[in-house]
Amino acid sequence: MHKIVALWAVPRSTSTAFEWMMRQRGDLDCLHEPFGEAWYQGEEPFWPRFTPDQKTTPGLTLDSVWADICARATEGPVFIKDFPHYINHMWDEAFLSNFTHSFLIRDPAKTISSMYDKWPDFDAAEVGFPEQRALFDLLTALNGKSPVVIDSDDLLADPHSMTAAYCEAVGIDFIEKALTWDPGADTGDYSWWDGGSFHANLKNSTGLKPQKRKYVSIENAAPRVQQVHRRMKPHYDRLHDHRLTVAT
Repeated sequence: MHKIVALWAVPRSTSTAFEWMMRQRGDLDCLHEPFGEAWYQGEEPFWPRFTPDQKTTPGLTLDSVWADICARATEGPVFIKDFPHYINHMWDEAFLSNFTHSFLIRDPAKTISSMYDKWPDFDAAEVGFPEQRALFDLLTALNGKSPVVIDSDDLLADPHSMTAAYCEAVGIDFIEKALTWDPGADTGDYSWWDGGSFHANLKNSTGLKPQKRKYVSIENAAPRVQQVHRRMKPHYDRLHDHRLTVAT
């Protein structure tokens, strides 16, 4: 089986832009939140806000997703971007050993306010920071060293150096031309949620670079957002202490 590079992220963390960059390379079979599709839209959805009138896909399960990833990896190297909370019940040593693991983090003040902007009724179980930290800690314990972690702010501040360092850390070539692309990114072919409505910033972008975003500061956010932020911040801080840095 070929390499399966997994980027374990949280929602609203610049992860789809990073995935889009990986797609520009042309040497990886890239998958967009394959476990997430089953978690939200599989034949037996896991997400806590599911109601019977919402979309489901017969035959789509976490097991069928994993079988598809394995089949793809027999043909060539695979890159997946996904969220650990979709599959935390699958984390045994044998399963985890199939991946080259990496993590993308982002300040929860930014991710949670962004989620609230898109999904005012989001459930705390969809935020993902506790599971991201738990997987990081588990992999560190199993392997005796920490997996690579990149922070969204660092990535956007210096895309060239951070992406080069990331590629070296996960054992793939750095392809500089993948850092830029033409505007109008068409995510519709693979974005299974709501036709890609979450990807407006990506559609207007031309590469990885700082983006101006207008979100309410956490101090002025709704009380529930502030409460969730207080719960998530320690998990982010844990990974932030181990993030990949480059000399400036």
